[in-house]
Amino acid sequence: MPATFGFVNPPSVPRIPPGGPRELGIANWLVCRALSRAAGAADAHLFSTLGRTRGLFRGWLHYSGKLMPGGRLTRHDSELVILRVAHLRECGYEWDHHVRLGAKAGVTPDILARVQDGPAADGWRPGHAALLRTVDQLVTTKEVTDDTWTDLAAHYDARRLIEIVLLITQYDGLATTIAALGIQRDTLPA
Repeated sequence: MPATFGFVNPPSVPRIPPGGPRELGIANWLVCRALSRAAGAADAHLFSTLGRTRGLFRGWLHYSGKLMPGGRLTRHDSELVILRVAHLRECGYEWDHHVRLGAKAGVTPDILARVQDGPAADGWRPGHAALLRTVDQLVTTKEVTDDTWTDLAAHYDARRLIEIVLLITQYDGLATTIAALGIQRDTLPA
């Protein structure tokens, strides 16, 4: 259920095109093939573009994987964060992939609509409302108010609080990278 309206469209031609085996190196190319298959895409453009950085790509994958799916946050909470960042940043690439991943983590169409409506929407548990307020503040102001932090800290331990900030800023930065490089949205199965 990829959304098409309300998202910034990348340039019609990527600024740096996805690479093949020669540009990525055989190790990165094989990793990109596996990640693309797992994502349900013929070529996950994010990976085959960032893979051009060789060792930096593998370091980024390790870091990203430690946050999601390897973090201490539940997959459901991680997907709420990522989807809210994608919505705020109007990043269709992140949105497309994480709608699918979110569904596997229990993000129903009703919850997805509430993610778009934001933390003030009816139906959020207090912890999820605080989580989404944190996303909104970090993405829009790069800060979190003391009141929001106090609310968030009532629901998450110190380890998870740090992880939440890292996850939000990781996906905010990734949205910037996708837009700046003109990474094209992938064709995904319905």
